[in-house]
Amino acid sequence: MSKKKEKKVPVVLEQIAILDFAAEAKCIAKVNDEVIFVQGPVAPGDIADLRILKSKKSFKQAQAINIQPLSEHRTEVACAHFGICGGCKWQHVSYASQIAFKERQVRDNLTRIAKVKLPEFQPILGSSEEYYYRNKLEFTFSSARWLTEDEIGKEDLGSMNALGFHVPGRFDKILPVDHCYLQPDPSNAIRNGLRDFAQANGISFYELKMQKEGALRNLIIRNTLTDELMVTVQFAYATEDEIHLVMNYLKSTFPMITSLNYVINQKGNDTFHDLDVVCFDGKPFMVEVMEDLKFQIGPKSFFQTNAKQALHLYQLVREYAGLTGNEVVYDLYTGTGTIGLFLAKHAAKIVGLEYVDMAVEDAKINASLNGITNATYFAGDMKRVLTREFIAIHGNPDVIITDPPRAGMDLEVVNQILEVQPHTIVYVSCNPATQARDLALLDVAYEVDVVHPVDMFPQTHHVENIVRLKLKKTLDVGR
Repeated sequence: MSKKKEKKVPVVLEQIAILDFAAEAKCIAKVNDEVIFVQGPVAPGDIADLRILKSKKSFKQAQAINIQPLSEHRTEVACAHFGICGGCKWQHVSYASQIAFKERQVRDNLTRIAKVKLPEFQPILGSSEEYYYRNKLEFTFSSARWLTEDEIGKEDLGSMNALGFHVPGRFDKILPVDHCYLQPDPSNAIRNGLRDFAQANGISFYELKMQKEGALRNLIIRNTLTDELMVTVQFAYATEDEIHLVMNYLKSTFPMITSLNYVINQKGNDTFHDLDVVCFDGKPFMVEVMEDLKFQIGPKSFFQTNAKQALHLYQLVREYAGLTGNEVVYDLYTGTGTIGLFLAKHAAKIVGLEYVDMAVEDAKINASLNGITNATYFAGDMKRVLTREFIAIHGNPDVIITDPPRAGMDLEVVNQILEVQPHTIVYVSCNPATQARDLALLDVAYEVDVVHPVDMFPQTHHVENIVRLKLKKTLDVGR
């Protein structure tokens, strides 16, 4: 008869000082010179007990427990869902400390990874709004909500339906959200109102594991600085009567909605870019306005989720591009063409390249909407589109704007930039680590003369960074 395997008692290290922030919103501690990456709502300066989760040769991973909030960096948490919802992991840290840590994160990455000559950094541009800054949120319906510690083991749990966010690490569990501090009103009212209406009328919530039943699947709320409001509901296995009941409720209860849409999605994931969107009421798009430019945003369109801070980011890119009106500008990883359109009136020609076909179509629409005729956009794999033949047709770039995804630029794209040698590169990044890697590659021909971090996402560890590079033989240091 085999012996029953004894359950291991977790190792707990007591009264450990939290030293600093690390990557992905974790913190770092050290015990006997061994590095410990700590997860949980801790901040540098805290003292906490650490429950060891994993032990590797060179480091350990731990969960902070029994936190004594001694850190001077701490502040009061606004949201009741903090610590379970993974959306605002730095909400317990004062905003002044947040942007200081982000600025240092940029400096550490560029110094440690790039190892290139760097100028004095411009001070990080903080956001004027610490909360309610997002213009888009997506919420998920679920028939199996996340249970709190107090509910586990209880027999009467009430309704198991939820409308909210995925719990980190649990795709099948949704945290019910009563009030989210990320998006301005009427976002909370729409979400909570639809949740209550659906439950009162017996409309089923999506079953996330089996994915074979449930009427309501997803809710997307978007807004603009000009007070336009778009709501898109994803249905899964809903009847026609249920769809009309829900959509008429939203139309009558929230007359401020200017674009009311729905999608029927019975796929294995929530993406709907390949599905038809039905405009139930209002316009099939919103229009955002920045300076004198208008941007048409449809249910499938990408747009920066912090529009006020995005405007400042675009203005800085335009300033650092230093255009005189005669330049050919290549806008790489252009998305919906927003940055290029900001630069168009100051350049001779804008050439935008982007992977996503739909984004390029949006860029073309926005160029037409603003009467911009000197901007052209092309879709395709960047490393295959940006060739010698393409450049021969569209002109050698004087200035390159590049805003790649988190993975950074393709090596082939970096090599092509080095071959065509524009006199100026403005590199916008949402990941200073991969940006630093690319700066090291560009160092053979370019020197960094501006570094300017920008905080687009308060209460999170994410940071944007603008770097300007000048061709070494024509370097003109300074702004």
